[in-house]
Amino acid sequence: MAVVFTIEQGDRLTDPSSETRNVEIEHANMRLDSFLVNQFPQFSRAKLQRVVGKQRVTVDGAVAKSSLKLKPGQRVEIVLPSPEPVASIPEDIPLDLLYEDEHVVAVNKPPAMVVHPAKGHWSGTLTAALAFRFDQLSQVGGATRPGIVHRLDRDTSGVILIAKSDLAHQHLSKQFEQRTVEKEYWAIVSPGPDRDRDRIDKPIGVHPYQREKMAIRDGHSTSRDAVTLYEVAERFNGFALVRLFPKTGRTHQIRVHLAHAGSPVLCDRFYSGRARVTRGDFTGDRTDQDVLLERQALHARGISFNHPVSSERITVTAPLREDLERTLEVIRANRS
Repeated sequence: MAVVFTIEQGDRLTDPSSETRNVEIEHANMRLDSFLVNQFPQFSRAKLQRVVGKQRVTVDGAVAKSSLKLKPGQRVEIVLPSPEPVASIPEDIPLDLLYEDEHVVAVNKPPAMVVHPAKGHWSGTLTAALAFRFDQLSQVGGATRPGIVHRLDRDTSGVILIAKSDLAHQHLSKQFEQRTVEKEYWAIVSPGPDRDRDRIDKPIGVHPYQREKMAIRDGHSTSRDAVTLYEVAERFNGFALVRLFPKTGRTHQIRVHLAHAGSPVLCDRFYSGRARVTRGDFTGDRTDQDVLLERQALHARGISFNHPVSSERITVTAPLREDLERTLEVIRANRS
């Protein structure tokens, strides 16, 4: 795939340069608006359709409609609207602090909490809670991401680092870039992996058809190297508790790698095929509809980093959330 695009500020072009690529075979017969949503997930479908309606999208040089079916080899040109940053509005949301000093904070993020404002999630975010709790946060990430050095998926719980100052942010970012930050995740998977431990070294890129998903993609222009080490902590009949040590930090990395290995994260609605489990799913009693889990069973268990000022090596761990503990208790009682 490829698209020619320039960036505009309001209605005035500020960057006349463009890039030219072609629609690939995998996008054959895709509607133009679907293609644009796939390629520019930072914009809503409605906003991109408005861009098309303003005649700011052409296919092979001709103004096109949203419903146009694309063909391999065609050239798409679009003038993208500038994203509108939305600053986090402080909200009084409780935070579970695992570590704090004048430079760094570590939070045990609950599931169902988005890290920063995004389409469909303008309130209840971690940044809103941070803005209420702390007088000073780093601004390196911009108005929408005060203090945010790295991120966790919405339904992944566990430890996340927050920088109070720009200096701390820059030091921590460099450690992530140089891969000296050590991260450990715990996941409940189904079925359990064939091996007790392994290294998954597979590149990850954008999914060819589904805008919210990532995929293993060798040699694609969006692909980036991704490495995850894992070891099985406990095995059960049809399930396993796995410890994971990602060496890179790609979007959905652990979830994509485990699905590729044949052991997707339990209740991962994108990669496992089901979004919740009940007690009856483990006991065999189909009348027992007590819901145990309604989010991916993935938890950022620990992180180790060098303090940005003292250089002391610090390790922070986050206890499992109640929903994962309860699920494990039922699995141990019925599937051991």
